[in-house]
Amino acid sequence: MYEYYNYEDRAEKARQEEIKKRELEQAKAAKKAKRKKWGSMIAMAIVFGLIAGGVFVSVNYVNDKLFGKKEQIAQVQPFDNASKNEEKAEETEKIAKDEPKEEDAEKGEPATINKSEGVKSAQMNQASDTINSVSAVAKEAMPSIVAITNKSLQEVQMMFSYETRLFESESAGSGIIVSQDDDELLILTNNHVVDGAQTLTVKFIDDEACEAQVKGTDAAMDVAVISVPLSDLKSSTKEAIKIALIGDSDSLEIGEQVVAIGNALGYGQSVTTGIVSALDRDLEMNKLDGGLIQTDAAINPGNSGGALLNMRGEVIGINSAKLSDTTVEGMCYAIPISEAVPVAEELMNRENRDKVDEDEVGYMGIVGVLISESDAEKYSMPEGIYLQQIVEGSPAEEAGLQVGDIIEKFDGIRIASYADLQKQMQYYRVGETVDLVIYRQKDGHYDQQTISITLGKRVEQN
Repeated sequence: MYEYYNYEDRAEKARQEEIKKRELEQAKAAKKAKRKKWGSMIAMAIVFGLIAGGVFVSVNYVNDKLFGKKEQIAQVQPFDNASKNEEKAEETEKIAKDEPKEEDAEKGEPATINKSEGVKSAQMNQASDTINSVSAVAKEAMPSIVAITNKSLQEVQMMFSYETRLFESESAGSGIIVSQDDDELLILTNNHVVDGAQTLTVKFIDDEACEAQVKGTDAAMDVAVISVPLSDLKSSTKEAIKIALIGDSDSLEIGEQVVAIGNALGYGQSVTTGIVSALDRDLEMNKLDGGLIQTDAAINPGNSGGALLNMRGEVIGINSAKLSDTTVEGMCYAIPISEAVPVAEELMNRENRDKVDEDEVGYMGIVGVLISESDAEKYSMPEGIYLQQIVEGSPAEEAGLQVGDIIEKFDGIRIASYADLQKQMQYYRVGETVDLVIYRQKDGHYDQQTISITLGKRVEQN
């Protein structure tokens, strides 16, 4: 039995080896057939690719011959436009530093404020003529804005007596560089910024400071012009500053975005932004025919006299006032630049004046009271100083002034109050001749006249 089982194992083993041999031969044959099939497919793909490539080349050749290289030109055109835009941007970036016109530089020619045609810079949106951001507006405008420090003497009553003492007071404001001539840099600001100044200091964008003089003021409009001698400016400061671009406030629209720049709280230049909230706003503090610009751009103490700008970087207002109340927010006001420019140009061309010694101050010999806007409307009278009394034998009587006359202007300056007239007199000496613009009632209506008066010396009454 043992041998038997041993035989059967050998036979079965031989049979299994034969089966494996046949299976291996079949697998080899199948693999060979598969390789032959893939080879045929690859060969067919190569042939198809060669045929397609030849057709594509042929079509392009025929197209170029018949129609020209239009597709290629169309692809190159955008790069040509980009190049032109870059050249245009480079041209607009070259903004020439504002300088006085050749005819203005001549001696004797009156200084003027040039209105802007808009900022020409690479940051300008060519489609809408606006600068693309508040930061770009600020960058353009800041070199034309100055900080002003006013040092004055204030009379203060002592706490436990009726005596008063003088103390030096310091206040902060802002200004806008609007012009220059051969000798001076001219800066536009508010009257209340320079009112009562013993000394005025102007600080420029490069932090250099110079002393300034009051060129002229219009308290009724709250506008003033101050000047800085060009000889006091360093060459680096002259290069750092620029003359402001003046816009047209008459074209403003409600909702238009604006930017305010000024010396807020005396800390130096700062920028706020908002919109034009309203136009032609009337406040008791202003005598403008067109009213004030109302904005929600934050205007704080020290901003007065600074610039309100549109998004073309043009000055369209002089920041002047803010309503302060626990129930009020975002109601700030600016003088429209189109109203201020004519007054400013008149002030710019005035002779610089210093306060004269007290015993040399000119004297007219009048007593008057203000006719306010509301009084004028109520009594149908012109605004100005109503003369209640003419001192006998005084320069006023000699000049022909009469009780009932209303003084509108003193030496070309509109008078805001009787106290304002007294302040103006501090700059005029005994013996000077000044023109007064007055209204005199005749046949039930008021006629405007100009009267010249030679200032005398005040005589103390016993």
